[in-house]
Amino acid sequence: MDFMSTKGIEYLLCIGYLLLLIPFWMAVFPPKKRQRRAPVAARISPVAAMRSWFQVPEGFAFHPGHTWVVPEGGGVFRVGVDDFAQRLVGVPEHLMLPNVGSVVEPGETAFRLGIDGKTVGVVSPVRGEVLETNSVAKQRPATVCDDPYGDGWLMRVKVPRAKAALKGLLSGEGARAWMDGAAARLDQLMEPGLGPVLQDGGVPVSGFARELDPVRWHEIAQELLLSD
Repeated sequence: MDFMSTKGIEYLLCIGYLLLLIPFWMAVFPPKKRQRRAPVAARISPVAAMRSWFQVPEGFAFHPGHTWVVPEGGGVFRVGVDDFAQRLVGVPEHLMLPNVGSVVEPGETAFRLGIDGKTVGVVSPVRGEVLETNSVAKQRPATVCDDPYGDGWLMRVKVPRAKAALKGLLSGEGARAWMDGAAARLDQLMEPGLGPVLQDGGVPVSGFARELDPVRWHEIAQELLLSD
């Protein structure tokens, strides 16, 4: 056997050894499985998905009891309920608004929404004298739900210290973060009955408090609206 033949045999033995080593190496160090990226919709966090549930328009300031104010000048503010409150309670059958000339206090019940034989109290976001109530909304309470930030306003209030009153309220990104927190809390409440509470568009149905608990909906509504 010549020199070249001997080398050829050695080469073949080396190649065979390497071929046998490959499956052993793969058994000891298995390749990492390629992770499939989840669809974009599946990777959106729950809070991010809930950001579209409730409107928080610019230029409005909010009380944690889900009422809003918008300045009209001269210390006069328009007041109404926010999108969360109107969806929570649903279309009211009647409104109980304060008398013109009465004084409302921040965090105290200023008006009530009547529905299903019960009334849900709603707090005032500011302290001041009631100058006017919305007669159109009082005659047609559904306006509160149709246009909560527009034609559905409920009262106009003269506030003696307007700038100070606004400092105690939520606006801009602070209001958006607060509403996200309210939506996240609602998401926890909805978990047992998510199906009937969400409509086809994936947002809470009107009057979702009653869908959550037909018996205790009134208590749930008042707890979330910080009212009595």
